[in-house]
Amino acid sequence: MAYARSGSLRVYYESAGEGPPVLLILGQGMSLEAGWRTVEALSGRFRVLAFDNRDMGRSDRALFPYLVPQLAHDAIAVLDAAGERRAHIYGISLGGMIAQEVALRHRDRVQSLVLGATTAGGPRAVPMNARVLTFYARVGAMGAEEAEWAAVPYSYGLRTRRDHGNRIAEDIARRLRRAPDASAYLHQVAAAATHSTQSRLGEITAPTLVVHGGQDQLQAPRNAQLLASAINGAELAIWPEAGHLYVTDEPEADRAIGHFLDRHDPR
Repeated sequence: MAYARSGSLRVYYESAGEGPPVLLILGQGMSLEAGWRTVEALSGRFRVLAFDNRDMGRSDRALFPYLVPQLAHDAIAVLDAAGERRAHIYGISLGGMIAQEVALRHRDRVQSLVLGATTAGGPRAVPMNARVLTFYARVGAMGAEEAEWAAVPYSYGLRTRRDHGNRIAEDIARRLRRAPDASAYLHQVAAAATHSTQSRLGEITAPTLVVHGGQDQLQAPRNAQLLASAINGAELAIWPEAGHLYVTDEPEADRAIGHFLDRHDPR
């Protein structure tokens, strides 16, 4: 078991594969087990470092609320502990918010940047619609398994819900291995709610790919367009039949991300 030290907290991480390093930063309420599809897709050519954000999985619990820049500090601590000076940074959802802060605050550590299903936040961002917000306000009163299955219509694209229920069941089984408690989940909700890099995106210098599902109900696809237009030279890939969890909806997405990483690695 490997831990990085970030201030007084221990951050649990795992390494899979060999090659250029990729730091995978996962989303709200998700332990590293939730990233299994991406780890499998990329670890044949890269060293994939996946970790539990503070409050998640085997990382330490935070006594007090925190902000996205503190989560970015945790991510850098993982790179340090793994002995990697520079890496491709791949963040999904809340992880994409953290990845933005890594790219802004630690640009010398970033080989390239992938921002999946995420937002810059701030006043120009498209907020979650009222129906989805109402659902997630009720999630805290549900048990972990009930909440996972109830969230399926909001998390996955229509094609996956109709034709690939086995993929959804695989995902949920993995996520339930280390489901977050209510306090941890609320800490991460608060961190995401206060995130805003809108006025600073022009300072990102790393080659950037913005990835999004065209059917994403948690983060409107317009937020991906806003990100890509504000980051110099950023590429944009929207997968039309994918929802928020595009990795499951569109397996080709991570393969395409792998090609992007290859193009931007000097090795």
